[in-house]
Amino acid sequence: MAELGFKAFDADNHYYEPPDAFTRHLEPSMAKRCMQWADVDGKRRLVVGGRINRFIPNPLFDPVARPGCLDEYFRGRSPADDIRGAFGDLEPIRPEYRDPDARLAVLDCQGLEGCFLFPTLGVGMEEGLVGDPEAAHAAFSSFNRWLDEDWGLHHRDRIFGAPYLCLLDPTLAVAELEWALDRGARVIVMRAGPVMHPTGGRSPADPVYDPFWRRADEAGITVAYHSGESGYGRYMVDWGESAEFEAFRRTPLYGVLTSDRAISDTMAALVCHGLFARFPHLRIATIESGSEWVPGLLKKLGKAFALTPGAFDGADPVETVRRHVWVAPYYEDDIRGLADAIGTDHVLFGSDWPHAEGLAEPTDFVEDLEGFTDDEVRLVMRENALALSRPSVGLAPQN
Repeated sequence: MAELGFKAFDADNHYYEPPDAFTRHLEPSMAKRCMQWADVDGKRRLVVGGRINRFIPNPLFDPVARPGCLDEYFRGRSPADDIRGAFGDLEPIRPEYRDPDARLAVLDCQGLEGCFLFPTLGVGMEEGLVGDPEAAHAAFSSFNRWLDEDWGLHHRDRIFGAPYLCLLDPTLAVAELEWALDRGARVIVMRAGPVMHPTGGRSPADPVYDPFWRRADEAGITVAYHSGESGYGRYMVDWGESAEFEAFRRTPLYGVLTSDRAISDTMAALVCHGLFARFPHLRIATIESGSEWVPGLLKKLGKAFALTPGAFDGADPVETVRRHVWVAPYYEDDIRGLADAIGTDHVLFGSDWPHAEGLAEPTDFVEDLEGFTDDEVRLVMRENALALSRPSVGLAPQN
């Protein structure tokens, strides 16, 4: 474990959901439209919206992969022939993956002040329910109440569980956000990509969602977009591949075409559709989506501004990104280049612990901050995310 001389704040921690995370608080009448468990060919399978869901091949998480076991694989140094070989042996699930007090003890050992806590299974469930907005909102409402019950939304002001919000029904989205705010949430999580209402896709910055964004703006809460099943697989059909997303089992073309399109497109839509002009206090964090998309997006936004400045009301969209968006890069990314592009004060340390593709020791992330000054290291490893865990104060409600 790297010694920092201060307690770090991890912007990307995870739990492993128990089997009843989506069902414990779900109305029984909604079960067939939402989540169920079924035995199929001798295996326990998760059924979402009436179909077997394969987002996570091992949705029971027991046994589960060791934290960081894919580190060398993602650095391109794995001796294994494929990703399956890189996993190695699985192990029984640990208490700290499902118990907040056990997790606090681990944070102490890891040298962490606190963390944002995100779903593992949950970030892949919305796509299976987009055709039934009522079911989607019922499922995530149930899920969020499980999260609050088992983890809390600000446990000891160190573990900040992120309720999952979807925008399929704008009115229900606002109601769920109000619930989260009433429970003291400091961060919420959403999926990148267009809002796939049954009548067709919409930008998340469409004015129909302004009541949601207005409330988030007033509250000063951090809105995190975390990678998962974005639905971009639907575009793979046109290239002759399956639209189904399954973690760690993507084809090379699927990975190349979809790896960061959803987050890049979403940030472009938020800027180009004027969301930050309407709600100037919004704070957006992109988590576990890497950072290689950032330079290309900024270049495209800069060109769009040069060609059509009136479309942005004279506000430089590149500066808008730098003001409103924080990015958690992959440790193998060009982190120095990211800091130069958006400012060191908008770069977040995220370990993805305890996932296989993350770091076994979270603070080892500092070893990839080559060329950063001591002050910059402290910003990335602690201050930036810690500030996002605190609601903005003194904000006037938007008209």
